[in-house]
Amino acid sequence: MGDVIEKPDGTVYGDGVNIAARLQALAEPGAVTVSDAVRGAVKGKVRANFEDRGEQAVKNIADPVRVYKVGPEDAVSTKPKSTAGETGLSLPDKPSIAVLPFTNMSGDPDQEYLTDGITEDIITELARFGSLFVIARNSSFSYKNKSPDVRQVGKELGVRYVLEGSIRRAGNRIRVTGQLIDALTGNHLWAEKYDRVIEDIFAVQEEITQSIVAAIAPQIDAEERAKARRRRPDSLSAYELAQRSRADGFEAIKKSDFELWERALSGARKALALDPRSLFALQTVAVMQGVYLFMFMGAGPDAQTRWREGAAAATKLIELDPSGSTGYAWMATFLSLAGRASEAWSNARRAVALNSNDVSALRQLAYVELMEGRPELALEHAQQAARLSPLDPLQYVTNAVRAGSCFFLRKHDEGLEYALLSVGAAPNWPSSHLNHVMVAVGAGDLTAASSALEAARRLAPEYIQRRLDGESAYRTPDGVRRSTLAFRIAAGLEDPSAADELR
Repeated sequence: MGDVIEKPDGTVYGDGVNIAARLQALAEPGAVTVSDAVRGAVKGKVRANFEDRGEQAVKNIADPVRVYKVGPEDAVSTKPKSTAGETGLSLPDKPSIAVLPFTNMSGDPDQEYLTDGITEDIITELARFGSLFVIARNSSFSYKNKSPDVRQVGKELGVRYVLEGSIRRAGNRIRVTGQLIDALTGNHLWAEKYDRVIEDIFAVQEEITQSIVAAIAPQIDAEERAKARRRRPDSLSAYELAQRSRADGFEAIKKSDFELWERALSGARKALALDPRSLFALQTVAVMQGVYLFMFMGAGPDAQTRWREGAAAATKLIELDPSGSTGYAWMATFLSLAGRASEAWSNARRAVALNSNDVSALRQLAYVELMEGRPELALEHAQQAARLSPLDPLQYVTNAVRAGSCFFLRKHDEGLEYALLSVGAAPNWPSSHLNHVMVAVGAGDLTAASSALEAARRLAPEYIQRRLDGESAYRTPDGVRRSTLAFRIAAGLEDPSAADELR
């Protein structure tokens, strides 16, 4: 079904033969509301005024759409679009969230300091994510001691998401609950409870804040990508193009689908052509080029071109969002690939310093440390990332880093657990299998190692051959030698007894 226009009396007109003529006939004040796609189709063809009413929920359409009230060309609106509680504020061009004051369920007014403190900390920590539009504390706290309707809050504050929760303290125990709600639909997207024993109240407050923030930031990110995937391709804005390209990119990496890989890059480039300051599109370019170069060790005729485009995107991210972590995290990857170890590590640490709740930044730090021969630190930071976001959609990458770190620390049995988790979650990602090869050789299970190598070879035969020939993404001589030895033993190219030095 095509786009429609609808009168208040329920009469619906399709977009068939001459929608412009039909719309012109209806253009009296308040007569009709149209979608953004209809407005674009008839722009310049009708004499009418289109008043932006922001994104709204529409019958029979899963996602809210941006709509316009149509009136005479010289009409002046009698109702401002930003009137709180009536039409509502227009949504920003990035995910927006308000954190309502958590409710004190303890029955003790003296515990208000704890509920307010956790709420304020969550607002502060979410604001570290440059990809989010976060309502300031004073506006959020105007709802304190009230029970507002979440949809009304969304209209009044102009946000898509609302986080609410409660805190109950009894003796030396505390329970914190939180739930993330789509303010346009009222759907619950995430909910969790945290039970803690209070020894150091400030430490507990920090831990709970970190856990909530690290959980909901990826949840919002995933929801935004899913929404963009559901949009019609011919009506995507720069923001939606960027989000769709990110969704394609996540899937392309997990499946090693290089057709989808290029589609993700193409979508990001189109978004940047419309909006050169799109943080999401820049992030997609950096991620896709960085992961591609890591997987193929910077080889190939287009390697330099990919490196330049990816590094330029990371540089632009830093320029546009200098207090954000994403640009520094991916710049660290490109510097590591270029053999600039100290600069890579410095950028990765800066990313985490800017936002210790950014699981992606922690994962990138762990990756750089592993590549640069610091497996102890790599495992520590990968464990921290896994603890912060146990349900992270990229947990298979975190587990691959954990497995690789365990190989170099000679913790092969522990590494096997992480490798199998990574393979189970991403069976089409060659790196999952390669880490399985290394820890299986280290653990003495050559049958499993051989099977894992064959699985990787089926997915990326040329890449695996280069690894067997001694090329490596590891930046230290010891990293190259030990990983290559494990692969060659699994392939039957070295005597199995050579694995003794890996144990």
